[in-house]
Amino acid sequence: MPPSGADGAAASGRTLFARGAPTFDLETFSSKDFIVKDFIEALSDSAVPASRRSGPSSAQSAFDPKPLIRTFEAAVSRLGALSEELETHENELSGSVRRAEAQHNQNVASLEKKLEGAIESFNRLDSSLNGGVVDGSDGDAGGNVAMRIGERLEELDKQRQRAQDAKFLIQCWVEVSEKGRLSTLEDVRRIGGSEGKVRCAHIARQLLRLSARLDSGPSPAVNGAARNGANGVNGVSSSKHPTREIIEKFLEQLEKDLLKEFDDHYRKANFEAMKECAVALRDFNDGASVMALFVNQHQFFIDRSQLITEEITGDNESWERLADPDAEPPGVEPSLQSLVDEVRLVVQEESFIIKRAFPYYDEVLQRFLQRVFQQSVQQRLEMVLEKANSISSLAFLRSLHSARSYINTLVEELKAHGLTEHPEPVSSQIAATLDQQLDELFVPYFVGSSYIEREKRNLEELYSSLLFKFTTYHSRRRKMPTTMIAALSQRSREMMASARDAYIDRLDSTDLPASQKAMLLRVAGLKDADNEKKAEIEVSEEDGALSLSNAKRMLKWLAEGVGRGLELSSSTDTPKDAQALLGLLLSSMGEIYVETALDATAEVALAQESARNEPDLSYLPPLRNAISILHILQTSITTMLIPLAKPNLTIRREIDKATAASLSALETKISIILNRALDAALAWTAKLLQSQKKTDFRPREEDLGKMVETLQTPTCLSIFQFLSKVAGYTSAALDGANMSHFLAELAMGLRGLLLEHLRKFTVSLAGGLIVSKDVTKYVELVRGWPIGTRGDSSSSMEVLVEVANLFVVGPEALREKLKPVPGGSGQGGRSAEEVAELREFVKRREDLGSVGMQAVLSSV
Repeated sequence: MPPSGADGAAASGRTLFARGAPTFDLETFSSKDFIVKDFIEALSDSAVPASRRSGPSSAQSAFDPKPLIRTFEAAVSRLGALSEELETHENELSGSVRRAEAQHNQNVASLEKKLEGAIESFNRLDSSLNGGVVDGSDGDAGGNVAMRIGERLEELDKQRQRAQDAKFLIQCWVEVSEKGRLSTLEDVRRIGGSEGKVRCAHIARQLLRLSARLDSGPSPAVNGAARNGANGVNGVSSSKHPTREIIEKFLEQLEKDLLKEFDDHYRKANFEAMKECAVALRDFNDGASVMALFVNQHQFFIDRSQLITEEITGDNESWERLADPDAEPPGVEPSLQSLVDEVRLVVQEESFIIKRAFPYYDEVLQRFLQRVFQQSVQQRLEMVLEKANSISSLAFLRSLHSARSYINTLVEELKAHGLTEHPEPVSSQIAATLDQQLDELFVPYFVGSSYIEREKRNLEELYSSLLFKFTTYHSRRRKMPTTMIAALSQRSREMMASARDAYIDRLDSTDLPASQKAMLLRVAGLKDADNEKKAEIEVSEEDGALSLSNAKRMLKWLAEGVGRGLELSSSTDTPKDAQALLGLLLSSMGEIYVETALDATAEVALAQESARNEPDLSYLPPLRNAISILHILQTSITTMLIPLAKPNLTIRREIDKATAASLSALETKISIILNRALDAALAWTAKLLQSQKKTDFRPREEDLGKMVETLQTPTCLSIFQFLSKVAGYTSAALDGANMSHFLAELAMGLRGLLLEHLRKFTVSLAGGLIVSKDVTKYVELVRGWPIGTRGDSSSSMEVLVEVANLFVVGPEALREKLKPVPGGSGQGGRSAEEVAELREFVKRREDLGSVGMQAVLSSV
């Protein structure tokens, strides 16, 4: 058969088709390599003679289309036949598809009916099992019947088991009562395994109860047998042997065997076998023996049994820091810290074992925790606190605080770890156990008000030591005689010895540890007690002055105590504790310290107020420390103590009232001192003004040249120097509004004294120039003070300038100055009251009797 399609074209020049009509079929067009162009070319090549396709003469011959027409007509005819054949084949395939689809639909419908039948059968079966009524059948049929049958069979099995147990129990009782042994039960114990031991324990306990009911009392020995038997209903003994003793001995031996087996499994880490033994031992005292065995044999308690009794050592530097109120506490004691760290690891690890080895692991873990806290931790804690108490009361409080904080951290970490519930938090029972153990560790130290009393006693000791030299200085000052110098020296020595002995005796009488006494002596600035008894206590004025650093130390010690109290004491006791500490603070820092110093300063100020010489106002600068101490005292109370009393409104009001009263009293004393200083300064200024010579403002002609060359009078210069010194003291003592107010009052007093002073002198024209120079100096002095606009004091000093001008201006200018303006002052004029005051100064002019002056006075 000739080749077909494009594959028929060969490189040798053979045509695709034979010389006749082209021959091809459906496979020609179904080939994946079929190309229409190649197919047409093959048809064309087969229709053209070879002589026309090659050679030079072929190009000159005429084209003959007939072969092509015949070829293509044949091809078209063949294509038409193939198209009909393809259509017939397609119709056959379509019919086959329709028949297959119809058969598929029939199959689906049949399967759907079968599925519905299966579902219906299932529903009937389910309804039957659930006791429903199906097709009029009885509702008790089906599943409920089967269930009741199963329950009945189970009940019969239990009855059968009880009957077997009762039979076995009777056999064992007959055996023990008649033969005096429990060989059958012994066989079960030996070969029954853990389940057999549990059954043995159960039956033995039933035998024990049976023996207690049947044996009513002692009976005579039978054939030399045991003396204790059982009496029957008629009082006749039915037992030939001591059944109770035999059964108890058997139970005791069984318990020992189970405990030994549990211990063996524990050493081999066979937790499943341990759990079986624990289940069996649950019937013996609710498992107390196995729990005790597990806890007592734990390696932690064995290793710690020797370490727990070791002496508390530690380096001396740490204990000294713990007792030093000015040093930061070193933290928890190392041996206690080591124990707590080990407890944390042991409890976490052991809780995993407990959960695997005990079905009632919560009870075992509680027992283990109780043993850890009550034996190991508590014993070591007591030793640490006893050692700290032998050092000082502060060392005890700091050790108590650090230990409580560290152990509380342990408890919280154990709760968060979860122990048997790891990684979830512990159960409520374990959490309650941990909290209870923590409370029981520290409850002896917080009974009633014992804790806050310790804090107060510690602060009282520290405060009294810190203020010892201060109080000694002021006690001597108050008792100091003012007679002869010899008596003064003798009495001074007696008071120093008395104060020294009283303080040291007080330390000795309180049974304080030697280390605490040494620390308190150091805080007081004293030497060793033995040396102090041989030497005199030296105090200086610096010891009697207020010290801001001492006040800060007192507040720092108080803040440390408050911080401890917040963590250690109950929240319900916090307001009362805050009130107690406030009372101590106001007493020690307010009354003993600040008030004593202010009273001494007030006495000095009172003495200087009436002094014949220039008053010494050097007592003013120390007031700055008093004011600063009051400020930090008030700030500390407001920010540290008052917020703690908010939960209790009654205590809060009492604290506010006590604070306000104490601070108000101290502020009043400061005001009294300042007023006395102001009075003393003005009194001395007035005394200096009295030294003013009448010739200073009415100089003679021969002294005129000398007076003009002098800038100010000696009185003015002395007042300037004195008030400048007062202003310096004031700026050293006060600041801000307090200083401005004090200097403003001083300026107002100076102005009043000068106005009154100028009314006493007759002033000449040349003297008027001298008055102006003095007034200018006074105004310059006041302007240099940081008064600001308080009281408009600097402006009020300008009145002196105007008054001084009244002595130097001519009559015409004076007329303008004295010109009244109804209703008050105005530009170029004065009010009637001011004019009247100025007239008094004008009358002090030497030229008052002149015509011009008289004309001026008559016109105003």
